[in-house]
Amino acid sequence: MTSLPLDNLVRIGKLKAEPPAQGEFDGLVRSGLVRLRDAENATLSLESRFDLAYNAAHALSLAALRWHGYRSENRYLVFQSLTHTLALDAAQWRVLDQAHNKRNLAEYEGDLDVDDALVEALIRAARTVAERVAALGPVAQG
Repeated sequence: MTSLPLDNLVRIGKLKAEPPAQGEFDGLVRSGLVRLRDAENATLSLESRFDLAYNAAHALSLAALRWHGYRSENRYLVFQSLTHTLALDAAQWRVLDQAHNKRNLAEYEGDLDVDDALVEALIRAARTVAERVAALGPVAQG
């Protein structure tokens, strides 16, 4: 299943077209769901829950991109593509964008400043992504 906006990103070298593989898709979904379940564990530190929710959202978003037959090595682009892969609305995408920016500050500058509201919003966004990925069904065999 191709998408003109995603094909345009392939043309300019931002995405790669690559046939999807059911095993890879299933592994990404499984990884995302495990991390999402763990992120919902309120006994963990807020920072751990953020990290788990962010990585769950990324794995599930990458699964959606792969289901459509594309690959990206850029985390941000994986999230940006959700508009085309899962029809994610702008409000949910903004949460993932904010989380991505926070994650980068933590990774590259050692500054992780998150609060309960952001972590809960990130978990909700990841749940929405998970539901929409589940609705995609099996990878098309081509």
